[in-house]
Amino acid sequence: MGTQKRERRYSTILFDIDGTLVDSNDAHTQAWVKAFAESGIAVDEAEVRRAIGMGGDKLMPKVGGVEEDSPVGRRISKRRGEIFLEHLLPHIRPFPDADRLVDTLRERGFTLVAASSAKRDELTRLLKIAGADDSLDAATSSDDAENSKPDPDIIHAALHRAKAQPGDALMIGDTPYDIAAAGRAGVGTIAFRCGGWPDADLAAAIAIYDGPWHLLRELADSPLSTC
Repeated sequence: MGTQKRERRYSTILFDIDGTLVDSNDAHTQAWVKAFAESGIAVDEAEVRRAIGMGGDKLMPKVGGVEEDSPVGRRISKRRGEIFLEHLLPHIRPFPDADRLVDTLRERGFTLVAASSAKRDELTRLLKIAGADDSLDAATSSDDAENSKPDPDIIHAALHRAKAQPGDALMIGDTPYDIAAAGRAGVGTIAFRCGGWPDADLAAAIAIYDGPWHLLRELADSPLSTC
């Protein structure tokens, strides 16, 4: 069963993509670990995995002591992108019913906007994998924000694209960084377990479900109920 704390009516849904609609968190971890290694920096894979959901501006200093805008940081960031796009992204698959959930919410009249820490070129391809590339009203990426999650910049950008007030919107994500970023923007979050985080780390969400298939099945009793 999903767990939830409260219900109200919403008009706008902000979607995280990685770990929420597509099963990509492990691939991002592998890309970062390999990119750091190629620059002679050994990082702890488990620590990197727990940092997935942040943007590179936060992850790199946290796990490797490297600033993203330094020469070595730019090199690592570039290689991570190449490794991810060329070698790992072709093998990424959507979570069950990811496309059906997005289409159902669109049919019910919600405004849908991607609010992702991914780079724009990655986000475009991930949305296609999710089957959501033609279903969303807009998409915001790390290119649209000065600071990545857990800072609220991406959420603010997504709200602007949706022409929505924070109280009218709800975030759907899979990490505590999604919850923190949304919360700092005054937006509640539905969390999914499919990204690999335990409920204890997702406890600040207003509801927790296993993934898109679970929320879709329980939509009538969820915070997104239109009844």
